[in-house]
Amino acid sequence: MILDGHDNAWSAWRDAMTSSRMHHAWILAGLKGVGKGLFARAAAAELVREPGIAQPDPANHPDIIVLDHLPSNDAEEDKKAEGKPYTVKRNITIEQIRRMQARLNTRPTLGSRRVVIIDPADSLETNACNALLKSLEEPPVGTFFLLVAHRPGRLLPTIRSRCRTLRFDPLPVDAMERILRAEAPEASTATRAAALAAAEGSPGAALDFVTQDLGAVHTLMLKILSEGDSAFTLRGALADEIGGRPDRDRQVAVCDLARAVIAAQLAVGDRTRQARVIAAHGELVRLGAQLPTYNFDPALVAMEIGGLLASAAMPREAAH
Repeated sequence: MILDGHDNAWSAWRDAMTSSRMHHAWILAGLKGVGKGLFARAAAAELVREPGIAQPDPANHPDIIVLDHLPSNDAEEDKKAEGKPYTVKRNITIEQIRRMQARLNTRPTLGSRRVVIIDPADSLETNACNALLKSLEEPPVGTFFLLVAHRPGRLLPTIRSRCRTLRFDPLPVDAMERILRAEAPEASTATRAAALAAAEGSPGAALDFVTQDLGAVHTLMLKILSEGDSAFTLRGALADEIGGRPDRDRQVAVCDLARAVIAAQLAVGDRTRQARVIAAHGELVRLGAQLPTYNFDPALVAMEIGGLLASAAMPREAAH
């Protein structure tokens, strides 16, 4: 994915690099998918680069250590090696932190600096957080840490207190559109509109929505909100469009899209209608938090989402 829309973050980073004392640990905070991980890798490449020393690709740089989610088992590791989609472990483990710390006992390979990227740091196991804290308290000379955090509040206060925070704002619409045109030129206008509506300034999320091809789903959601669905026909059409057996990722994407579509209605209508919109939005937030781990029946999830949209429609209608 192209890196776009973070001029303020780059300015703060480069000002720090040229200062007399560069802080050794940073939290890159912002929405998931907004580009923090890409920024971390590009910023790390700038930091370790030294005049007169040839630099390999950042993905294979010996002085850029990246800790992220490992494949969940040996079979998934094989899939990764073959370039196939694979599932990952839920957390970044203490074993990964310990292996990284062992490498810090040696000097950087090509120059005088080394960068450790943890992406995302808010997925660290509790024991891994405690182990990382020791490295942040006594960092080896020339070692810098970039902690990518979608939810920085989940990090230990003692970790946050030892880091400088660099915030990443949601991208404006024009930057989002540039990224979608470059990364998903085959997407239809309707699909791009759905992705932009649901992603809320996160290009990574927008590209995930494009892969789900939710243009027709988006159109039906808007129709339910504007017309209601007393005969249940639009809800049935919505369920058909979502699919009879959607996987978990598609269910989550549909729920996030419905939440974003309803959120855009908060300022529309009288107070009674606004109260129904707020209630439906709250239920979609709850459902979205449960979908990644609960085993709901997909058909019931589709009907629940349709019912919540109908409950917030302009014509007054109770949810079913």
